[in-house]
Amino acid sequence: MSEILFLAHRVPFPPDRGDKIRSNHLLRRIAEIAPVHVGALADDAADMAQEHELAALAASHCLVRRSAPLPLAALAALGQGLPVSLAAFASARLQRWVNHVLETRPIAAIFVFSGQMAQYVPPAFRGRVVMDFVDVDSAKFEAYAQAGALPRRLLYAREARLLRRFEEQTARRVTTSLFITAQERALFESRLEHGALPDVRALGNGIDTQLFDPAAVLPAPELAGGEGPNIVFTGQMDYAPNITAVELFAHEVMPRIRAVHSQARFAIVGRAPTAAVQALAGVHSTLVTGAVPDVRPWLAGADIVTAPLLIARGVQNKVLEAMAMARPVLLTPAAATGIGAADGVHFVQADAPLSLAERALALLADKAAAEAMGAAARRFVIAECGWDRVLAPLRALLEGDADAA
Repeated sequence: MSEILFLAHRVPFPPDRGDKIRSNHLLRRIAEIAPVHVGALADDAADMAQEHELAALAASHCLVRRSAPLPLAALAALGQGLPVSLAAFASARLQRWVNHVLETRPIAAIFVFSGQMAQYVPPAFRGRVVMDFVDVDSAKFEAYAQAGALPRRLLYAREARLLRRFEEQTARRVTTSLFITAQERALFESRLEHGALPDVRALGNGIDTQLFDPAAVLPAPELAGGEGPNIVFTGQMDYAPNITAVELFAHEVMPRIRAVHSQARFAIVGRAPTAAVQALAGVHSTLVTGAVPDVRPWLAGADIVTAPLLIARGVQNKVLEAMAMARPVLLTPAAATGIGAADGVHFVQADAPLSLAERALALLADKAAAEAMGAAARRFVIAECGWDRVLAPLRALLEGDADAA
């Protein structure tokens, strides 16, 4: 190959949240294939401080801080008839840099991470374009519109409609579109309205099982005091599906568990907890940690890791991390999507507060079975979910060998 342009809606460093974990591993693998030029956006000063990581990896880079507040981006989108998702990630400076790189470097392929970044690919580019949508974002906004309150429901419905149209237009002009699971791929294809199917494929998420190794870390001291048991949730805590999940668990599941285990505690571990999440502190012995330097000690100290997501798109990194740490995982069917593990063998599934509580109590009642489930979970992710295995098709996708991919 010649060279590759990589575009991401967030700087892929540090790999400490779901989207950054995926984009980080993709970028590192692409850098092994050919010299890579990276254009990315930064949410805040902490993201901007990661510029040295880009400089060390990329042949050239452009990191731009998003400056327009979301309300202004929404107004701009309304005025232009665009999805807010596009206006929120638009940057004239980044577009100029992209154009310059394409004019001055032998770019053979562009890898686009997240649908918002498709707006930066010039229509005149004739090389390969691999578009990693990750999830069907328009379907997520449709779900928000059904569950939300006015007037936000109307805004979500507008975003879903415009984004769905943009996703289809993008898929039809790029070489290959990627989704994180076969289920997301099938969902996307079922929503296409015009013409023959474009080239759409599934490329899953992986897990670093050497990093997430229960033998490598000690349990968090915060979980050591008290009788327990300790139930842990990890995630970005300003993300709506995570907020809904922990509210459900704290209010509706924990009382049933504490009726049997009066010292049971629920730890919500993750950055940027909203006011609604912070309000859960103390509710049925719930602990809200905020950002922690490392989630592994919290996973190591958990008797159960839970992911009771009602809305979930793609593979949940939080689930793979807990499985790699050999923890018994209690999750909803939505959170299990795309992992391919077996209910009752590698984790346990339930879809309502009562059944979540019942399955949690069953795990707590049989410690040996819970430990065996955790061990089976770790064996599964080692065998099936390593990044080398997951990203093996990437070179062929970028070089144009469709059969190999």
